Amino acid sequence: MKKLLAVAAVAALTGCATTGNIAPQYINPTNYQSYDCAMLQSEVARVTKSAEATQKQQTPLSASGIGIGLTGGRHGIYPSISFGMGTGSSQRAAKTNTLARLYGEHDAMIIAARQKGCGFAHGVKIYGEQ
Repeated sequence: MKKLLAVAAVAALTGCATTGNIAPQYINPTNYQSYDCAMLQSEVARVTKSAEATQKQQTPLSASGIGIGLTGGRHGIYPSISFGMGTGSSQRAAKTNTLARLYGEHDAMIIAARQKGCGFAHGVKIYGEQ
């Protein structure tokens, strides 16, 4: 029974660590028109490596919920209720924004490479392609 609970706890925590489906931020492909195929290929590799490193970053577990307590003031003691957003929510948002920007840069570079006829870009899928 303890093993089952431990496996369930690990599965629940692993589910919190996934990034989900993050849509890329729009980056105009014309930003990369001055790049040649070799430069585009090295930039795509750099952005891909950076995105993988960002995906692997751990965000701390956050505590959210409702807190009930007592507050003292000038006119006595009163009950208080506080609503928590969690300590890791801003770090998760920053990670999501960074990944969206990196995905957008990747897609824009692949589109620019396809327009230039670069061989490496023909087998690479961008967001929304099947």
